[in-house]
Amino acid sequence: MSDGTALPGPDGALRCPWALSTPDYVAYHDEEWGRPVHGDDALYERLCLEAFQSGLSWITILRRREGFRAAFAGFEIARVAEFTEADEERLLADPGIIRNRLKIAATVANAKALAGWAPGELDALIWSHAPDPAGRPVPKTLADVPAITPESTALSKALKKRGLRFVGPTTAYALMQACGLVDDHLGGCVARGAA
Repeated sequence: MSDGTALPGPDGALRCPWALSTPDYVAYHDEEWGRPVHGDDALYERLCLEAFQSGLSWITILRRREGFRAAFAGFEIARVAEFTEADEERLLADPGIIRNRLKIAATVANAKALAGWAPGELDALIWSHAPDPAGRPVPKTLADVPAITPESTALSKALKKRGLRFVGPTTAYALMQACGLVDDHLGGCVARGAA
C-alpha cells in the first residue's frame, strides 16, 4: 500500500502513484501531464476533456481521446462552433465518446462562445492564471496536491464570466495540472520539472 509518495515504475524510476496502474497512464504521465500546452484549440480540447472527465476516472477519457477527437472535429474551435442540434444528437449516439447530453451541449456552446474571441485570447486568459512556481512547495505526497486553488477558482470565474460552461474550480485546476500551469509531479518523480 502506498503512503502517497512517488513509487518505482516498471523501469524502476520513481513516479506519481496514480500513474502506475496502467501503461496508458505511465505514458500520459511521462510524456504529457504537467507539460506546457499552448494554442487555443489545444487548450479548448483539454478543457473539454477535463469537463467530460468530471465524475469519471481519467483513464476512461484517455482511452477514448481519439474517439473524442474524431467526434469533435479535432477540437478545432471554428469547426465545433458550426455544430447544430443534429450534430449533438449524432454525438449522443457515438460509442467512441462519453454520451452525456449536458457535457456535449457545453462542448458545443463553449466553441460557439470561443469562436468570437480573438486568436490567442483563450491561451492568454488561461495562462494569466498560472501561479508563481516559486510560491508553491513541491508536493511530497498525493495528500499535498490540492483539488482547488485560489488561481483555479479565479480561472473558473473568468471563464464563466465569458460564457463558458462546465468549468468549475476543480475542472479548472485539473486543466492547470494537465497543461503545465502548475507542476504537481511529486518530489522524486522522474517527470518533475521535465517541462
